[in-house]
Amino acid sequence: MDLIILSDNLYQLVPLTKKMIESMQLVKEFDFADLCDVLRLKLTTYADYPINAHIMNDGSGHFIGCMWR
Repeated sequence: MDLIILSDNLYQLVPLTKKMIESMQLVKEFDFADLCDVLRLKLTTYADYPINAHIMNDGSGHFIGCMWR
């Protein structure tokens, strides 16, 4: 799974790593969409005004979504 991140007006595919999810404890099976939502909640902060976007906590850009390969 890759995360789609918008950074400097370019879309980037960032591979999901074990480090990104090491503190998560998944107690049930998730489908792809649910797992993407959980990752969005864990890895981003929502900025309501003025940009209405999910900003990555590590400052790497704006979270757009996920892509399954």
